[in-house]
Amino acid sequence: MTLPEAITSRTNARVKTLRAAFAGKASRPGELVGIEGENLIGEAIRSGLTFDTVYVREGSDDALERPSLAGLRADNWALLSKDVFGSAVDTASPQGIAATLEIPEIVPIEPSENPGVILMLEDLQDPGNLGTLLRSAEAFLIQQVFVTPSTVNPWNPKAIRASAGSVFRMPIVRCSLTEMKSWSHAFGVRLAAAVARMKDATPVMHARLLSPCALMIGNEGAGLSAAAIAMADERVNIPCAVESLNAATAGTTIMYEAFRQNLLQEFLDMPVVRGLQ
Repeated sequence: MTLPEAITSRTNARVKTLRAAFAGKASRPGELVGIEGENLIGEAIRSGLTFDTVYVREGSDDALERPSLAGLRADNWALLSKDVFGSAVDTASPQGIAATLEIPEIVPIEPSENPGVILMLEDLQDPGNLGTLLRSAEAFLIQQVFVTPSTVNPWNPKAIRASAGSVFRMPIVRCSLTEMKSWSHAFGVRLAAAVARMKDATPVMHARLLSPCALMIGNEGAGLSAAAIAMADERVNIPCAVESLNAATAGTTIMYEAFRQNLLQEFLDMPVVRGLQ
């Protein structure tokens, strides 16, 4: 591919667009976000997303030949000088290729469908935690993620990177606790609230996390609010040698346990297994 002449001005309109896309303000479908590096761009390609503009750092055009970027297409292409590229992207050690894309609209589950296991997040503030939880959610077959209005933007560049591309595929719905409660009732979903050491909490390995179920994770410092805990059908904790775990670690542990229980239940429901009982 023949790239256009290198842009050497930091005030160029396309450079400003790239810088704005990395500012972390975009949050709605159709708004532009910036991603940087072979892995994330490859994940976006795998997710079927199209790019508004692909930006290549001068001297790094060989990145376009890498297998993970096969099928890379964009409406526009731009070649940036090294210092201009570095001034526009969000990472400390740029990899030489970046892109802007529109936030996709991922359709949430309708009440007529089987909801499976759902993740509900209340007031998370760390984009790294949110991104990690999204990555774990995809790994453990979470069907949908609800976040409260004050939860950090999942399209924050740090959240995108921590998600390793899972944010491109996970249905994320921003709504209030009241709306979450109404939604769970419409599905007949049991709510399991993750808590630290608390009286009457069920150790996670003894909790019932079979589908349909929603796993509730709270703020990094305060945990779930009293209102959120009051909504729950069961309080769940993770027995460990410290008082509490990082929100992303706790959420991942509980999601894995739900995944394990549902996988086991699916196995036990197989006709050949039922016939041996």
